[in-house]
Amino acid sequence: MSPEKPWEIERAELLEKIRLLEERLEQVAQLTAVGELASTTTHEFNNILTTVLNYAKMGIRHQDQATRDKAFNAIFDASTRAAKITATVLGLARNRKPGFEPTDLVAITEDVLLLLDREMNKYRISVEKDFHPVPEISANANQIEQVLVNLLINARQAMPQGGRLILKIAPDATGRTVEMLIRDFGTGIPADKLPKIFDSFYTTKKGPDESGKGGTGLGLSLCKRIIERHHGKVRVESTLGKGTAFTLRFPAIAEREPAKE
Repeated sequence: MSPEKPWEIERAELLEKIRLLEERLEQVAQLTAVGELASTTTHEFNNILTTVLNYAKMGIRHQDQATRDKAFNAIFDASTRAAKITATVLGLARNRKPGFEPTDLVAITEDVLLLLDREMNKYRISVEKDFHPVPEISANANQIEQVLVNLLINARQAMPQGGRLILKIAPDATGRTVEMLIRDFGTGIPADKLPKIFDSFYTTKKGPDESGKGGTGLGLSLCKRIIERHHGKVRVESTLGKGTAFTLRFPAIAEREPAKE
């Protein structure tokens, strides 16, 4: 074999540097997503604790059975919600397998919505779900959750005065692909900026909003890489002043052929 030419060595070194840089950018985006969920969950727990404390005080002050029953029921409901949130957070944080495994996209979406519920309510976002039974996809659940967190927060930020957010998950006509639609009715994206939204460091936002989220230009580029890593596709359609729709498509896990006798 002939020795490598100097330009080939330089090219290989440059490609390796680009790969390492992309990995570091992905780590930054992952930490951002984790921080956003941690912030939202902390506020949610504060609300739950306030509810528990207030109804506990009510039960202590009043001796009649009706008031105490009301207080205990409220405390039970709040505690049940707290337990569900804790279980979901632990599920997201546990060390899942680094590779891909059969994953239910509907279940993952429900988990993320549970953690973002307070935020959506705070900003007056009405979430309309249209979830159908779908086949499993081969996925890294943590990575898909990062995609969902980013797209849902983007949709919320696109509707600063509140609005509707439509989520639809369904199989395609053949059952070989699982499709997810995330549709907001917000500000929309200008046509000249739409082709650039998946570029690293490109953002249509002026900076983080009042919640401290958004504006890095890393989120959507990471989303696209994760989706493509899952052999999926993402399409975006937007009309200025009317809203934006992201459509995600993932190949379903092929059904196993019945064993031959």
